[in-house]
Amino acid sequence: MKTLLQSAAICLITAVCVSSAAIAQDSRLLKLHTRGQSAATGGKFAEVQKDVEWDPKKTAIIICDMWDKHWCQGATTRVGEMAPRMNEVIKEARKRGVTIIHAPSDTMKFYADHPQRKRAQQAAKANPPADVNKWKSLNQEKEGPLPIDDSDGGCDEFPQCPGGSPWKRQIAAIEILPEDFISDQGDEVFNVLAGKGIENVIVMGVHTNMCVLGRPFSIRQMVSLRKNVLLMRDMTDTMYNSRKRPFVSHFAGTDLVIEHIEKHWCPTITSSDFLGGKPFKFAGDPRR
Repeated sequence: MKTLLQSAAICLITAVCVSSAAIAQDSRLLKLHTRGQSAATGGKFAEVQKDVEWDPKKTAIIICDMWDKHWCQGATTRVGEMAPRMNEVIKEARKRGVTIIHAPSDTMKFYADHPQRKRAQQAAKANPPADVNKWKSLNQEKEGPLPIDDSDGGCDEFPQCPGGSPWKRQIAAIEILPEDFISDQGDEVFNVLAGKGIENVIVMGVHTNMCVLGRPFSIRQMVSLRKNVLLMRDMTDTMYNSRKRPFVSHFAGTDLVIEHIEKHWCPTITSSDFLGGKPFKFAGDPRR
């Protein structure tokens, strides 16, 4: 009788321990509430919301072109406004075990002596596709035209800013820690992802209609590499001039591009999935 009771107790303790371990393991997963667009009958799209769970050890965040200064003053201002919230997202993601890749294009000279830059350069060579370092242009066959006219460069200032390439580095408000990587090269990013067994990629940064889609480390490329891709839609902005088609506010233009991405490329999430509370909203956006 005593043996039976002891066995039962052991079984109960074991079951509780196994159950507790399962709960602890599950709590480490990234629980993300995604929004996408599904093609319905007649070519129309319907919004689809879905909860997914990702292993943080198999997940990377790629921060696209959050430069210290942009050629358009409005873009620079919005990046500066968004950066502190983005940094908090990155801190929380890093704490959970997500790999952080800083990708401020055309500024690698500034980071030449940074250990995080060298870590990306020295990552074990994988077997990337031949076009891994090329810009991924608009794919008319897959996605059709963009819903906004950005042919003038997209600066919403009046008069428009004179242009140029004033960026020197990533905006200082986004911290770069020792365990992070720095790269704007598609093959280096590919090597990092392959070496760490990363299957999931969250893209954030600017600008959604340009670099966030087209850079060698951005959405079109990551989708072509068959990664599970998400855009953090409240941690981005567009280069859109509201005086151009479709003649909506700058912020409504951003939403149109986000919906375009949801329809043709990947679902989206918000910073609330990492930080709780409400998604980020630019101060200049008058909409509720």
